[in-house]
Amino acid sequence: MSRAHARSVTSAAAEAPPAASTALDPAAPVEVDLSVEVCGIRFANPVLPAAGPPVRDGEAILECAAGGAGGLVAKTISRHAAEVPTPNMAEIAHGFLNTELWSELAPEQWLERELPLARTGGLPLIVSLGYSAEDIAWLAPRVLPFADALELSTHYIGEDPAPMIDAIRAAKDAVDIPVFVKLSPLGREMSRAAEHAARAGADAIVAINSFGPCLGIDIETGRPRMGSGDGYGWLSGPALKPLAVRCVYDVARAVDLPVIGCGGVSRGTDVIEMAMAGASAVQVCTAAILRGRGVFGKLARETSTWLAAHGYTRLDEVRGMAQQAPVPDHVTGSPIVDVDLCNGCALCEGSCVYDAIHVVGGKAELDEERCEKCGLCLTRCRPGALMWAPTASAPA
Repeated sequence: MSRAHARSVTSAAAEAPPAASTALDPAAPVEVDLSVEVCGIRFANPVLPAAGPPVRDGEAILECAAGGAGGLVAKTISRHAAEVPTPNMAEIAHGFLNTELWSELAPEQWLERELPLARTGGLPLIVSLGYSAEDIAWLAPRVLPFADALELSTHYIGEDPAPMIDAIRAAKDAVDIPVFVKLSPLGREMSRAAEHAARAGADAIVAINSFGPCLGIDIETGRPRMGSGDGYGWLSGPALKPLAVRCVYDVARAVDLPVIGCGGVSRGTDVIEMAMAGASAVQVCTAAILRGRGVFGKLARETSTWLAAHGYTRLDEVRGMAQQAPVPDHVTGSPIVDVDLCNGCALCEGSCVYDAIHVVGGKAELDEERCEKCGLCLTRCRPGALMWAPTASAPA
C-alpha cells in the first residue's frame, strides 16, 4: 500500500461544509443552563432516577437528590406489596439482568412515611403507579398530595393497548397533574403504543422499560442467575441503549408529547444521544445501582461539559437533532485519517476484515481500493482520528 492511497484531513478541509456547531475557544467558555421543563415541571437538570431499587423508599429517594438528580421518581407502587424473588439482580457483560417487580412496600407505608419523606428533597417528585385501571383509580387520588406528576408503568399489562388506555383514563379522571406513561419494548410497535397513549390523554411518554424475558446462566452451577420461577430476567444497562434510543426516536416522531429517555444511560454522551433522538430528559437506574447515586450529578456534569465544548447553552438546542438530520445515504468516499490525532494504537487495523487499513510508521494508512466503507474503524478509533470524507452523502 502506498501513501498515495492514504487521505489526510488537511487535504480535504477546504471541501468540508460548515459544522452545525464547533468547539469553543477556552478563553470564552459558554455558561450552560442544564434545567429542562417537561409538562410545566422544571427540573434542575435532565438526569432523573428511574423507578427501581435506587428509589425503593423515601430515604433512598433523598439520596438520589443528594447525588445530583434533577428531579425524583418513586419506585412503582401498586395496590399490594410485591413478593420479589431472590436472587433478582446480576451484572452481565455489557448489561444487567433483573427480576425485580414493583415496590415491596405496601401502599399504606408509601402514603404514611415514604412519600412525605421524599417531598422533603426539594425537587419535583414523579410517583410511579401500576398497573390496572382499578389499581390506578384507587392509588392516584391518594398519592396526589405528594406528586408533581404520575408515571404509569405498562410493564405487566401485555400487548393489548386496552388496559393501558383504561389505566390512563383512570388516572386522568382522578388527578389534575401530568400523567406520564412508561412503555415497555415487549414486541409492540412503539409508535402505535405511543399514539394510543396520546389519544387516551397521556401528557408525556417514558421510553423504555427493561427488555425481556432474557436468560443468564451461571456456568459454575449450571443454574439460571435469576430466582424467578423460570429463571428469566429482564435486560437493562448499556446493552439496552440502542433499542431505547430507537424507541425514543420513533415515539418522538409519532406523537407531539415530551419524551423521557430511559435505558442504558450511563454517560453524559448517552444523555446527549437520547436528546438528539428526541428526549427532553432521561431516567437512570442500572448505572445508579452499579455506581451509586452520585452518578446522577456526574452524568449532569458530563452533559454540561459536552454542551459547552460544542457551543450549546441548553440541552433543548440539540433535542430532536437526529429527527432533522438526513439518514446517511450510500457513502461514496472512504474515511480520512487525521495524522495529527492518530496515536498508532492499531485498533482499526486489527478489526478491519477487508485488510484495508494498516499502521505504518506509527500512523494509520487507508487503502481506498480495499476499503468497503463499512464504517467500523471510525467507531473503534478512540482519539477520533478517522472520519468520513466531507462529501454530500457522508454521514454527519
